[in-house]
Formats: sequence, structure tokens, C-alpha cells
Amino acid sequence: MFGALLKTGQRVGFKFEGNGPLQKIMVEADSNGAVRGCVGVPEVHLPERNGKLDVAGALGRAGFLTVTKDLGMKEPYKGVVQLYSSEIAEDLALYLTESEQIPSAVGLGVFVETDNSVAAAGGFLIQALPPVDEAAVDALMARIEELPQLSELLRKGTTPEELLALLFADIPYDTLEKRALAFSCSCNREKIERVLISLGREELADMLEKEGKADVTCEFCREAYHFERQDLEQLMKELP
Repeated sequence: MFGALLKTGQRVGFKFEGNGPLQKIMVEADSNGAVRGCVGVPEVHLPERNGKLDVAGALGRAGFLTVTKDLGMKEPYKGVVQLYSSEIAEDLALYLTESEQIPSAVGLGVFVETDNSVAAAGGFLIQALPPVDEAAVDALMARIEELPQLSELLRKGTTPEELLALLFADIPYDTLEKRALAFSCSCNREKIERVLISLGREELADMLEKEGKADVTCEFCREAYHFERQDLEQLMKELP
């Protein structure tokens, strides 16, 4: 959803870090609909609380949300705020409203099978841009309050178009674009090499002395990258 707000070639990332057993939730998206995400400890079971997955309990009530935006400039923009409730949608809406000064409503839902696999996931992002129609905003907020649980709507196969109709009802709106979303990881060997170089000469030398090699696994797609001794020695030559 946030990727839809980007211009061509831009990327956005969210990192939720908490003191719970899940440790962290990371997700990145680009302007083309490519999305990737991961959690710190995938084996953590999310029990239900009040009929919903207890994401806040798994993530932890204390922690930080880091928002990174690569807008094609020299350095990416990075903002860090404290978690408010550790409910993902609520914390994102609060970030947008307070940090970016855009009144926003965010709804997220996921339907999980008994084996913990994700059967469906979706949500909505609504922002009040100037000039604001207060009556329309009030009507939208009332409909959001009355909306059934998103996870239940997703379980029933509710489409994005049907969700829009539920939210807007008699408020006129136009569909400007439809965009397909798909998992896509941007990792490659060159990027992993840059990560290793960023460790510095001392740590690379220690790696060579103790292991004589390096194995790195992408936490998003689990792709494994292997570096032999000669590979690490070549990387060290690139250091100043």
C-alpha cells in the first residue's frame, strides 16, 4: 500500500523492533509492486487475543519503528519513532499522522491457517489530503469502526474492489490504477559483498583467521551466498 505512494524507482521500508519473542518485523516495497518481508523468529506462534492474532504481544509492547525511504537521492531518508501500541496498523497510522502530518487510517488483516501458513493478507490506507472534506472523513471513520474484522473479510475472499465499496459506500470515488503485488527479493551477490566490506578490515581479517570463509543467508528470501578465502581476501583489497 505504501509502495503505491512512491514514484518510479523509489523504495520504502518499515522495521518494527520490540522486546517480545518475535523480536522484529521487516517489510520493504518498491513503486512497481515488489514486496519482501521477514520476522526475527519465524517459529514464534501467534496466539489469539480477543479473536485476533496477538501481534502486539509477539512483537513486544516496547520498541521502535524505523521508516526508511529511498527516494533516489544521495542518502535515504530515515525516521525512528517509539512504538505506541505495537499493533502494526495503529502504529503506522500514528506515524503518518504525527511524523508526516498526514491524517491517516490504516487497516491490516491476515488469515492464518492451522499450520501457521498465511492464506490471505490485505488492508487499506486512507489519507486526508487538502482540501479536506470533514463530512466525508467523519463518514469514512464511522464506516471503519463498523467494518468487520479484515481477517474475516479476507477469509471470505473479499476483493480490493469490494473492500473499497464497503469503506466508501455512497461517497463518490474514482479508481485511478490497479497494481499487482508480488514477492520479490532484491538481494544479490554484489550487495552481500558490500555488506561484508562494511564490516571493516578487522572483522574480515578475524573471519579469515577463524573460519577461512563466509556464508551469508538473506533473511528475506533465504538465498545462501558462499565466499571462499580468496573471495574475502579480494574484498579486503577493496578497503581503503
